[in-house]
Amino acid sequence: MILNANERTFAPFSLTRLLTTCFGRGNGEKVCILIDLPNPADMKDFKFLEDETLSIQNYGHEFFYKGFKNGQLDEMNWTGGEIFAYKETGGSNLDMEDDCFDPEGNHLSLDRDIYTKYDIILTVSTFSATAPLTAKCKEFGFRGATLHGLNQIILDTGLSVDYELVSEEAEKLRLGLTKADSFEIDFEVENKVYTLKLHTRGQEAQKSHGLCPPSKGGDVANLPAGEVYFVPESAEGVFPFKYDESTIGLLHVEDGMITKSQFVYGDYAEIEDHNRRLKDDPMIGAIGELGFGTQVLPFSGRDIQDEKILGTIHVATGRDDHLGGKITPDLFKEHKNASHDDVLYAPHKTPEIRLQQARMIRGEQTEILIEHYKPAKYMVDLLEAELAVEA
Repeated sequence: MILNANERTFAPFSLTRLLTTCFGRGNGEKVCILIDLPNPADMKDFKFLEDETLSIQNYGHEFFYKGFKNGQLDEMNWTGGEIFAYKETGGSNLDMEDDCFDPEGNHLSLDRDIYTKYDIILTVSTFSATAPLTAKCKEFGFRGATLHGLNQIILDTGLSVDYELVSEEAEKLRLGLTKADSFEIDFEVENKVYTLKLHTRGQEAQKSHGLCPPSKGGDVANLPAGEVYFVPESAEGVFPFKYDESTIGLLHVEDGMITKSQFVYGDYAEIEDHNRRLKDDPMIGAIGELGFGTQVLPFSGRDIQDEKILGTIHVATGRDDHLGGKITPDLFKEHKNASHDDVLYAPHKTPEIRLQQARMIRGEQTEILIEHYKPAKYMVDLLEAELAVEA
């Protein structure tokens, strides 16, 4: 397999190919697009298109809405193709307000007018809607995909791959990591090494692989896809956190919770603010996910794609109910705190933090998975092996 993104070639973006691969050839399903806006009433007469800062939403309009209106609905044997706007949540995976608007300016309800009337819902947004939409799809039975942070690199690469192959490769890695007892990650910052240990206790590994066929019923895919992930049952140790381009702190973890941030360098006020928030609402420090990227892709500058790149790791804090975990929004002191935030470790994003090594422990077996942001032999061998097919 090709392990260097610079050596890969990608087919031109095709909305029809992407959606029929991910959702299956259509059978008259009704589809719509949701976008988030600071003022959702700006959907009227597509006023939001005048705002150049809303590039993500512009991509949703140009490549999805116009694609549907230009005949690709018929190619997929789908119906609908409408677009609606809801108010941006202001945080990753926060619950969405029910109000939404259509291009005619009609004030609608997501629950009443969207979730009950559409079979497939595509959400192109600034802030991830994966968690709230996953909860809603279980309630209303629709399928969907979340595509937050969309940009041209993602269109040209992460959304232009063969998701049948992505699913197959994710499954190879999932089988190689499943039922692990724990994972250890060594980080180096300022010539000192810190280790975070996450306990998965024989848990079945899960995968984000982009396929959401009719047989799955209510389900939401995250696109671009390509990761194997766990919901840790506990964790302890220390791991570094990059607050901005100038500030690094060390997050201390006990019993699966971040208890404090320790200043390394930069703006001490950011460390103080984080510690204040941890004291005020300890659930924001809950460790909710450990994820490993499975795809060979170029870095896009957006976590939605970059966390899916082979050799990267992400540790998430906050709610994890959409991943099968027990951290639900009602456990947080305030609604605005009930987010799911991925902390991505990747060479372009965290060059100050060196990922020395990531290891899996399963019984008496210890395997090195990643060294210096590159997959180790164990992961490469998994990907190069033939995937066993049950008779």
